[in-house]
Amino acid sequence: MPQLASEFEVDCPCCNAKLVIDVNLRRVVSHRAPEREDMPELGNAQGILEEEAARREEMFRRSVSDEKGRSDALSKRFEEALNQVRDEPITRPVRDFDLD
Repeated sequence: MPQLASEFEVDCPCCNAKLVIDVNLRRVVSHRAPEREDMPELGNAQGILEEEAARREEMFRRSVSDEKGRSDALSKRFEEALNQVRDEPITRPVRDFDLD
């Protein structure tokens, strides 16, 4: 794309993209993203999608098993607290006007 006399090209300090700025408009008129070295190949897209699906499924299985274990632990704690309360003697609560 040929540049006009009022345009100049700069490199973005953040992402190294090429920006074409028009002085008269005081705006960016063109943006070219830098080439990425870690871009996945389109031929391998199916494999990438399968890997991501397997990773999500494994995370879901792990969260389900964690929740089951959490439920069992909470049930045990509840049973222990219930047994402890059963062993304690029953007493009347102290009220404020009983202290007078």
